[in-house]
Amino acid sequence: MKAEDFMLPCPIKKFFGVECFGCGTQRAIVMVFEGRFAEAFHMFPAIYTLLLFFATVILNFVDKKRNYGNLLIILASLNAVIMVISYFYKHHFSH
Repeated sequence: MKAEDFMLPCPIKKFFGVECFGCGTQRAIVMVFEGRFAEAFHMFPAIYTLLLFFATVILNFVDKKRNYGNLLIILASLNAVIMVISYFYKHHFSH
């Protein structure tokens, strides 16, 4: 079995026929774990900042001595900006 067999379908794409801002995330994560870094970035440009965000969330739970709140806000904002820009670029300029 492949990892792709366990991926969840995007409900927005399934019901409305349009990709959402997060479409490609699961496939990009699999590509990162397979070592296909450039392909992962092309699939979902926010993949590396998203992984950094999740690592910081885990660090926030493990390391109680430091406050990672500001860093989490910055990373979340950066992810949102990258996702929006890549979404509009993908759908309006790359065809």
